[in-house]
Amino acid sequence: MVILVTGGAGFLGSHLCERLLNQGHEVLCLDNFFTGRRKNVAHLADNPNFELIRHDVVDPFKFEVDRIYNLACPASPIHYQYNPIKTIKTSVMGAINCLGLAKRVGARILQASTSEVYGDPEVHPQPESYRGNVNPIGLRACYDEGKRCAETLFFDYHRENKVDIRVVRIFNTYGPRMLPDDGRVVSNFIVQALKGEDLTIYGDGSQTRSFCYMDDLLEAMIRTMEQDDIVGPINIGNPNEFTIRELAETVLEKVQSSSKLVESPLPSDDPTQRKPDISLAQKVLQWEPEIQLDQGLGKTIPYFKELLGV
Repeated sequence: MVILVTGGAGFLGSHLCERLLNQGHEVLCLDNFFTGRRKNVAHLADNPNFELIRHDVVDPFKFEVDRIYNLACPASPIHYQYNPIKTIKTSVMGAINCLGLAKRVGARILQASTSEVYGDPEVHPQPESYRGNVNPIGLRACYDEGKRCAETLFFDYHRENKVDIRVVRIFNTYGPRMLPDDGRVVSNFIVQALKGEDLTIYGDGSQTRSFCYMDDLLEAMIRTMEQDDIVGPINIGNPNEFTIRELAETVLEKVQSSSKLVESPLPSDDPTQRKPDISLAQKVLQWEPEIQLDQGLGKTIPYFKELLGV
C-alpha cells in the first residue's frame, strides 16, 4: 500500500515510517520540522519506497494513498505552549485536511489522539468511556481541546461521509529520538542525570504516570489500523503506574548518577493521575505492552548518551 504519515519525521512518526517500510509499503512522510527532525529519517532517504515532503498539515495537500496516519502535532508542553494558536490549528485544520483527503481517495485514516483528552481525571484508571475533566481555557487547552476536537471531526466524518477512521489515545510514550529539550519527564530526567544536574520534580513527585516504550505503542497502533472490528477510540499505553519520584529514582539508578532531586511548583492543570484501562486493546488487538520501564530505559539512555556525547 501507499501510506501517508503526517508528522513522519518526529519521534514516533520516524519509527512508524521505518516499520511500514519494513512491511513492504510505500511511505510518504509529511513534516514541517517544527518538532520533527530531518535526521530522524535521513537513513531512509535512499529507500526507493520512501519520500520526504516538507509541508504543514494546516495547509491543504493532495496525494493518492491507501492509508493515512495523522501524527502531526507537537506533543510536549514546552512545544505545544510555544505557539498555542498554531497548536490548535494543527490539530483541527490538520484533521480536516487529512479527513478531506481520506474522503476523496477512500483511504483508511488513523488519528493519534492522546490521554490528555481525559484532562485531570476523576476516574482511575481511565477507560475509553470516560469523558474527561479538561479545563477549556487553561494553558494546556490548546493541546487537550485541539485533540478532543480532532476526535469529534473524525467521528463526524465517519458518520456523515462514511470515512473509514481509527482513533487511538496514546498515553505517555518514550524511546530513542525524543528531543532532549522537549520538556517531557522521561527525557528531562535522563538528560539531567547524564549532565550531572539536579533532577527537577514538579510538585512533590507523587503524581503518577504510566510509561509505554515506543515499540509496544507502534505495534498497537498498526494493529488498530489493520483490524476491522472497531473504529475506536482505543487506549494505548502501559498500565504499570509509577510516581514521578519513582521514575526519577529509577533513572538515577540506571545512569548511576549522583544528581539530587529538587522540587519546583506544579504547572497549571497538570494531571495528578494517569493510567490507561487497556482492556479494550487486549480484547480487540490481542495486545498488551511487553517492554517494562526498566528495560525501556535501558534502550533509551544509550541514545541520549550518544546524543549528548557523554
